[in-house]
Amino acid sequence: MTPAARHRAFVALGANLADPVAQVRAAASALAGLPQTEVVRVSSLYRTAPVGICGQPDFINAVAGLETALAARELLAALFAVEARFGRRRDFHQAPRTLDLDLLLFDEQTIDGESLVVPHPRMHLRAFVIIPLLEIAPGCRIPGRGRASAWAPAVAMQRIERLV
Repeated sequence: MTPAARHRAFVALGANLADPVAQVRAAASALAGLPQTEVVRVSSLYRTAPVGICGQPDFINAVAGLETALAARELLAALFAVEARFGRRRDFHQAPRTLDLDLLLFDEQTIDGESLVVPHPRMHLRAFVIIPLLEIAPGCRIPGRGRASAWAPAVAMQRIERLV
């Protein structure tokens, strides 16, 4: 990759089915295999309560920082392909899953399209995103929302446990 073609992206990883710790670790490795993409840093793993639908297993979450020459929509398509390889199904909104990969941030861009919204619209409200993001990028800014660290108090009451 040439330096001019590089983009900085952050991706949330999550799973709560089929050995979620192994799923998230394997997914982080799979991100390293994306074309024209380098994994710069991956956060620790975190155990969190499911959001929305109760009665499902806890999630294992992490955030990865990437440098990529892919455009945002190309990166999103690559993330969907990784999810599919891991057996991701979209039976219903907030269903349990073998893997969930969300494109959180792409450079300082704001994208509001039919199939892609960046920054992720609820990332600032989720401890499972903010806490691991701050671990790997403490000075990170969320376009339109300011410093990610400013949102830590808003998610402080959400259950999150650092594993590794």
